Amino acid sequence: MTPSKPGAFFDRDGIINVDHGYVGDVGRFELAEGAARAIRLCREAGYLIFVVSNQAGVAHGLFDEAAVKSLHAHMKTLLAAEGAVIDDIRYCPHHPEAKQARYRKTCAWRKPGPGMILDIARHWPVDLARSLLIGDKKSDMEAAAAAGVSGFLYQTGPLDRFVATALETMREKSSR
Repeated sequence: MTPSKPGAFFDRDGIINVDHGYVGDVGRFELAEGAARAIRLCREAGYLIFVVSNQAGVAHGLFDEAAVKSLHAHMKTLLAAEGAVIDDIRYCPHHPEAKQARYRKTCAWRKPGPGMILDIARHWPVDLARSLLIGDKKSDMEAAAAAGVSGFLYQTGPLDRFVATALETMREKSSR
């Protein structure tokens, strides 16, 4: 059996990329300041790297799932060019008030539900108790708590500085 590792779960819009509101195409995708270095810091600290993202733009008919997948491939390419590798991605296209009927539902994957995190933990050797989630919304923190992951609420500034502080907090927590 593969030994478990901590996971670093990142929200996407407002964390990895600048949140321009429902970013669904590569032309509107802009890496956030310090995002690649933040991911590298987590990797260097021994974390697996994951992205968990609500994508209500699909539910509201602003773009389709193929656009989300294309954007994620673009994001992974940009990050990899800076030495920042993402191990896996989960996204939730559902919304309880979706304009598109097939996406209108309450879904355990949609944050604040822990479904995306728990699904990754089923497919990867992740120790959730030693893992962290970096997000910019209360729903991110609620999803982290529901999955047994330490949540860190990012607000502003270079992401790598924020993540360095979060990693130090996790080191202190594990040494207790």
